[in-house]
Amino acid sequence: MAHLLGAEALHLEYPTKVVFDSVTLGVEEGDRIGIVGRNGDGKSSLLAMLARRREPDGGRVTVRGGTRIGVLEQADTLPDDETIGHAVVGETPEHEWAGDARTRDVIAGLLGDLPWDARLGSLSGGQRRRVSLARLLRGDHDILALDEPTNHLDMEAITWLAGHLKRRWAVNAGGLLVVTHDRWFLDEVCTATWEVHDRIVEPFEGGYAAYILQRVERDRQAAASEARRQNLARKELAWLRRGAPARTSKPKFRIDAANTLIADVPEIRNRVDLQSLAVSRLGKDVVDLLDVSVAYGDREVLHRIEWRLAPGERTGILGVNGAGKSTLLGLIDGAVDPSSGRVKRGKTVKVATLTQRLDELEEHLADPVRVVIGRLRTTYTLGTGSKAQELTPGQLLERLGFSSAQLSTPVKDLSGGQKRRLQLLLILLDQPNVLILDEPTNDLDTDMLAAMEDLLDSWPGTLIVVSHDRYFLERVTDQQYAILDRRLRHLPGGVDEYLRLRAAQESARSSSASSGGTRSGSAGSTGSAASTSVLSGAELRAAQKELAAIERRLGKLSEQIATRRTALADHDQADYVGLGKEMAVINELEQETADLEERWLELGEAL
Repeated sequence: MAHLLGAEALHLEYPTKVVFDSVTLGVEEGDRIGIVGRNGDGKSSLLAMLARRREPDGGRVTVRGGTRIGVLEQADTLPDDETIGHAVVGETPEHEWAGDARTRDVIAGLLGDLPWDARLGSLSGGQRRRVSLARLLRGDHDILALDEPTNHLDMEAITWLAGHLKRRWAVNAGGLLVVTHDRWFLDEVCTATWEVHDRIVEPFEGGYAAYILQRVERDRQAAASEARRQNLARKELAWLRRGAPARTSKPKFRIDAANTLIADVPEIRNRVDLQSLAVSRLGKDVVDLLDVSVAYGDREVLHRIEWRLAPGERTGILGVNGAGKSTLLGLIDGAVDPSSGRVKRGKTVKVATLTQRLDELEEHLADPVRVVIGRLRTTYTLGTGSKAQELTPGQLLERLGFSSAQLSTPVKDLSGGQKRRLQLLLILLDQPNVLILDEPTNDLDTDMLAAMEDLLDSWPGTLIVVSHDRYFLERVTDQQYAILDRRLRHLPGGVDEYLRLRAAQESARSSSASSGGTRSGSAGSTGSAASTSVLSGAELRAAQKELAAIERRLGKLSEQIATRRTALADHDQADYVGLGKEMAVINELEQETADLEERWLELGEAL
């Protein structure tokens, strides 16, 4: 593989901190490198130096002659008065950019739902991010350097971006450097990982999963080395008493050795214990949405939602921006009143919401962290049963990555990620039994995300999560629902099923728009318009009737599954035969749901 760029003895420092000290590394053709590390350790600075956007204080970066580097920075630099079209293609004539396959793919993948002549000042943060990406990706670059490319993007845009980057170059061509906290994205796109820590850059093979496996083995070996060092005097004495030591071989890293590290790790959550404790804290009734609809003026956002939250339920909510996710969360926590239908809450329910804003910290901005937590309860119970442990707020902060020195830092001087972690701590210490997390991964690095997930594994209560971070969503929840066409729909197939359904929706809309245009065009036109004539009037009515029946049946199945899962918590846990029969019934209901959803997709495509 040909060399693209190299860095030799890079040194970077600030007045109070050395960021890098003699870092040497290189990028070859075909490299797809993810850059990870704690916030503040220099990931963005490293990317800027390699892209020649920033000069190092020492060392140098060399680039192969003629190599074109495209850079996506975190900061949004596009002018508000520019249109989307001009920002993406500039003065290029339409017949030129429209004839370029890559440009068409990028525009369709990122900007298909945005008006071409809209001013950037009228767009949301996520929409502006998509415009910046489209502007960059339509260009012809040998290396792409992307700094947090998934920020503000929804799950569909992230999935499209991953697919684009995987097929953008041939296997042994081009180079990718990406700083991101999105672990699913790292695993999907990257073939190597650089960890930035303690003034160095440490390379690992593979994406995020392979990197974690190797890091665990590295830490195990380091711990073993430290144990050997501490026992040196005792071993020296034993050698003097026994004679010459036996020869030993150095341990080497092997992937199967690393696999043994996780072979005996139990399930990340004890669902039975957590659900039993949730029932004892909540009772059987949590929050029931009974035939609920919500409208703002003439626009209906949610239509006849039927959902009964169970104690201990861990659910992820999916949907495009504007689909009604925040409205659904508002129904649960009482911030939104239904336009019709009824919301029923259990008597002991105590809902808390980790919002995208930092409202909980407003009154504490001038206070040191130590003072803030000193006003709260003295202990927090983590875990269940015999594994339950009492933690002080300080110990809980340590679990969330705070050092003892940071306890004296005023809240206003904390980083975004530190404020986010303190916000979660304040909520948990209030001991809610229903927790809503609205985009909780913002501003958190991969280590802190893992710490938050570990903490949530032991939290006994009902958990509702809205997040574009696929890894986090699948990690902390046990099931997913989607808001599609104003209705709430269970997703037995999880995120993959949601993406399939959304693709089918978009395909149906495109076909409908295309067929309308074809009918009004020349009589000789063919294509999607021809497919609309496949169903006769009677067949069309029959398909629509079957589709409505399937949707009604899916709603009933969802209720039955939720009811039976709730009943499992009350079942005698020693009755393995009875529990097995109940699970068999639930599995049958879920299989019927999956079969009906497949038929729903077929009918949707036919219609």
